[in-house]
Amino acid sequence: MSQVTATDLREVTMALSYLREDMRAPATFSLFVRDLPPGRGFLVAAGLEPALDHLSRFRLGRSDVQEFAQALRRPAEELEPLHGLSFDGQVRAVPEGRLVLAGEPLLEVTAPLPQAQLVATSLLSLLCHQTAVATKAARCVLAARGRPLLDLSLRRSQGPAAALHAARLCAVVGFAGTGDIAAANRYGIPASGGMAHAYVQSFPSEEDAFRAYARAHPGPVTFPVDTYDTDRGVATAARVLGDLGRGPGCAIRLGGGDLDALAHRARATLDAAGLRDVRIVAGGGLDEYAVAALVRDGAPIDVFAMDAMDANAGGAGDAPYLDATYELVEYDGRPVMRLSSTTVKATAPAPKQIFRGPDLRDVIGLANEEPPEGTEPLLRTMMRGGLRTEPPDTLDAARARFEADVAELPQSARRVEDPVAPVPVVSTRLAALTTIVRHRLQARTPSGT
Repeated sequence: MSQVTATDLREVTMALSYLREDMRAPATFSLFVRDLPPGRGFLVAAGLEPALDHLSRFRLGRSDVQEFAQALRRPAEELEPLHGLSFDGQVRAVPEGRLVLAGEPLLEVTAPLPQAQLVATSLLSLLCHQTAVATKAARCVLAARGRPLLDLSLRRSQGPAAALHAARLCAVVGFAGTGDIAAANRYGIPASGGMAHAYVQSFPSEEDAFRAYARAHPGPVTFPVDTYDTDRGVATAARVLGDLGRGPGCAIRLGGGDLDALAHRARATLDAAGLRDVRIVAGGGLDEYAVAALVRDGAPIDVFAMDAMDANAGGAGDAPYLDATYELVEYDGRPVMRLSSTTVKATAPAPKQIFRGPDLRDVIGLANEEPPEGTEPLLRTMMRGGLRTEPPDTLDAARARFEADVAELPQSARRVEDPVAPVPVVSTRLAALTTIVRHRLQARTPSGT
């Protein structure tokens, strides 16, 4: 299956109609999140790199048109106007790693209307899922208060591709490593991991398993101590590590139960054996709420293994999706907007810019207006004429942007429990244009719906 056919059917039907009506003038679409999910004080912009890659490769070949025709149950000849269509538009976007708020465009596309419409589903899918994952991971980092976190979520992710994205995004927000070898090699992330319980179970005893594993791996090792009885497992691990003269860099892993109490007892056992350098790793379906509670209670846990990162963030977690939309805001130089009987789905017209002030005091304004004093524009031109305007981004650059924005984030928004998100304001010029366009549309549609 071609990537370009992974789209909603309605995008194809609209694009085909636009072409037949010769509606090829430039259109600007804005992709933004209407409201932050409950329990979120911010979002981390993510997914831009794969989105730009997708747009760079976007071209409708003969087989794509045939797939569209099959889905529509129409002869392929009727969809011939779509053949050869590629993306040659402009993209302005918030760089990955920056924090964004409700109503702020993550990305704006300006391209001939059929092109801009056809890429809608892909852009929403790429940016929304990855922004949700990056935000979840960022909250875990904040909850850990400086303690390292590891992404070990590949086995519980929503497929290998989602796990690859999750590992990359975890690295952007400060995770220390990943268990995903493909991600580690592709993105230069430190690889981390130990043995599974199956390894322990395959030997006559825990001690036999630990010693065999240590023989195969002369460097630091991590022993899972909860295959049978955790306290006994800790004692066995301490004995093996002591006998072998292993300590610095080695660790034991706790995988569930009362992690606070287990960690305290394990620390006491290790310290009594002279193994103060052996770290305690804790995992087992942790999320940011559990991590925050353990840190708050003073659990002597050195590293948190997030082994359900992607599932929590993008699938079955507390915020399984983002209320994002991809809305037309200008066509052929004419600002347009969506009206609604409620304010929930109403939109603002025209291409926009986010002007960031200290403490994330943001102003959403028009793309062509001057930045208010003391602010910087967030959206940058990433593509022009269908080509990237700058080299692919790096993890280090995205991480630096994330750290800088988090440093400006108000404490009330950083909280894991009951955060209060900053609310951007609308510029005077954007507010005035919105009023003008709304009145014009209401004059043509008396109900205003």
